[in-house]
Formats: sequence, structure tokens, C-alpha cells
Amino acid sequence: MFYNFLVPLASEWSALNVLRYISFRSMGALITALIITIIVGPAFISWLHRVKCGQYILPDVKKHATKAGTPTMGGLLIFLSLGTSIFLWADLTNYYVWQTLFVFLGFGSIGLWDDITKLRHHENKGISPKAKIFGQMVIAFIAMWLLWVNPAYTSQLFIPFFKDWTINLGWLYLPFGIFLMVAASNAVNLTDGLDGLAIGPSIIAVLVFAIFIYITGNSRFSGYLLTPYIPGVGEVTIFCAALAGAGLGFLWFNAYPAQIFMGDVGSLSIGGVLGYLALLSKQELILAIVGAIFVAETLSVILQVGYFRWSGGKRIFRMAPLHHHFELKGVPESKIIIRFWILSTLLGLVALSVLKLR
Repeated sequence: MFYNFLVPLASEWSALNVLRYISFRSMGALITALIITIIVGPAFISWLHRVKCGQYILPDVKKHATKAGTPTMGGLLIFLSLGTSIFLWADLTNYYVWQTLFVFLGFGSIGLWDDITKLRHHENKGISPKAKIFGQMVIAFIAMWLLWVNPAYTSQLFIPFFKDWTINLGWLYLPFGIFLMVAASNAVNLTDGLDGLAIGPSIIAVLVFAIFIYITGNSRFSGYLLTPYIPGVGEVTIFCAALAGAGLGFLWFNAYPAQIFMGDVGSLSIGGVLGYLALLSKQELILAIVGAIFVAETLSVILQVGYFRWSGGKRIFRMAPLHHHFELKGVPESKIIIRFWILSTLLGLVALSVLKLR
């Protein structure tokens, strides 16, 4: 809103020219989303208590019994602050911003459906896995099709750390992108099992992709750093900054011991949009680096289930996902969370190093 209404007045008030800079508006979006989340958070948590939106806890981890009844669906709070911040600071005529919002809200709507189903059934079991995957694939297909028909976009897959290594996937890029978004969405969802565990690495990942998105939309920087250039994509930096601010505000209440959980409405939307940001910035494979925590959590589940079936009941880990394995080994929850955050920060720095190591 500020950009669309005030920039045309810059010819009369030169101070308004600052709104032309994505960097300035990104900082404004981050701070706005952060402040809104922290201010609205207590009232929102109280409202969730009143409408009895409490989390149902699986009995497998006895230490989590005390968390039963903690308000869930905190992703709605992220939606509120994110949407308001984008409305205020983004260029609302930019279709990449709207496409990114579509992915975020689309995956979030599936998560909301799942959360409401759990509350209605009074157990930690929502919609069927098939229904969830199908819904995610529909949203991902629409998002990928919008990119596919865009003449400024390419099906080239760029290999990190190598300047001239690319693979043209052709039509295979379409299912590849769908898989990336669905996989990222479910990976973040699996990681969301401890207080602040998922939102911390998510904030780091979205800040890393904010840098990649900004460079992708800037012809000078992308030319210097030998990265793909896509006109208009840079405006999505506002979205990334707003999501980071909303995430930081949510962490204010989700940090151990949590006053609120994000629920599937939060984890599925954040994971899905991280996959989309990787596609939009043409840094698809970087997602596996910056999101290695999510990858490890997902692989632990796949290995556990596969080995259990193959061996006739034996396990690799004490429990999957991986964070529960460490819990059952006696590592305090807060220590697991902090260590995962540290690893995420290091992985984010490694991911950014691809900009110069070419």
C-alpha cells in the first residue's frame, strides 16, 4: 500500500523515493510483522484457549504429556502479521508476490483442514495422508504451472558451487518442482515436534532465500555473481522479510516452554513456501543444504519405517523423527533445540557461500 500510493508522489516529496528501494521496504516489512505478532499474540493465545484449540499429544513421548492443551494453530497468527505487513510494504501489482502468497495460503489451508479435523476428533490424527498429499500436489501443480508458462522462467537446474554446470530438465522440471514443494512442506511438518524447533531453522532458511531472491531480481548483482536473472522476482524479498519477522514474533511465544504451537496450518505453509522460494530463486538444490535439518528429520522417518518393515520389527533409532531419538536418549529438550538452531545457522552460511564459490 505504501509503495503503490506514495511512490507516485515522490516527484513532489523526494523523501518518498526511499520506498523505491526493496531493501528499505524489506526491513519495514520485517519490523512490522514482528511488532504485530508480539502485540496481537497474547490476545490470540487467549482466544485459542477460549475456543478450546488445544493440542492433543501422542502418548509415545511421556515427557510431552504436560504440553497437552497448549493452544495450536498458531500459524494463523503468522498469516495475520505476514498478510498485513505485505499489504503495507509490497508492490501489490507484482504477480510474483501474489503467486508466493498463493502457495503459502494454499498449503496453509490444507494444514488448517488437518488441524480442525484433529480438534473435531479429539485426537492427534487429522485428515488421511492420501488426502493431505493430494491437496499439496494440487497447490504445487498450480504454482508450478504459473512458473512454467512464464517466458522469463527456465527449466534449467543450476548445480551449486559450479559456474557452468546446468541440467535442462525440460518438462521434467514440472514434476520436480511439485515434488520439491510437497517434500519441503512435509519435512518442516515432521520437524515441528519440539518448542521452537521448526520455526528457528525456518527463519534462517527464509532469510537465506531472501538474499537469493533479491539477487535473482537484480540484474547487476545477478550478473556479477553469475546467478540467473528474473525481472520482478526481487519484490518477493518483501514476502521473505515479512515471514521472517512473523516467525521471530511467533518464536517469542513458541520458545521453550511454548505458549502456542504453530500446528499444521503453520508448518505446511512455511515448508511449502520454502520449496517455492527455492524454485523462484533458481536455487533448488540449495534447499537441501539450508534445510538439511528438515532433510535429516525426514530421512530418519523414512529409514526407521523402512528398516522396521524389512527387519520384522527392529529399529534404527529409539524413535523417529530424529529429535525424539535424542529426547529418549536423555538430552534435554532445550539443548536439542539450541543445537539444531546452531546447525541451521552454519548450514545457512554454507548455502550463502555458493554465491562466491563458482
